[in-house]
Amino acid sequence: MTLLDVHEAWAWVVIIGNGLAGLWALAAHRFGALRSRVLWWFTGAVELSVFVQVTLGVVLVSAQDRPVPQFHMFYGFVALMAIAIIYSYRLQIAQYRYLLYGGGGLFLMGLGIRAMLLGPR
Repeated sequence: MTLLDVHEAWAWVVIIGNGLAGLWALAAHRFGALRSRVLWWFTGAVELSVFVQVTLGVVLVSAQDRPVPQFHMFYGFVALMAIAIIYSYRLQIAQYRYLLYGGGGLFLMGLGIRAMLLGPR
């Protein structure tokens, strides 16, 4: 298994994980029974998976000198900035926190899908 294979497989972790976290947070906004500490641990883990994915991509480009479309990299760095923005607004709109993380998770999923569609293969 090459580093490129790991990067491609990990993309599914990012996409599916953030999609599930986003849907869970949106459902938790509506149904209080779904609000738990596990939601926040899961959300943190899948957001961390974005950092792992970008790091794998950076290593592929720098160490192996692989050509990659510019917008593929752009979406990866936009995902990192989106996580920072989502995190920075969590206290300012605390009453809508579940909506923020729900929409944010789905947005990150969309960025992952878009980046995958523009990938080098």
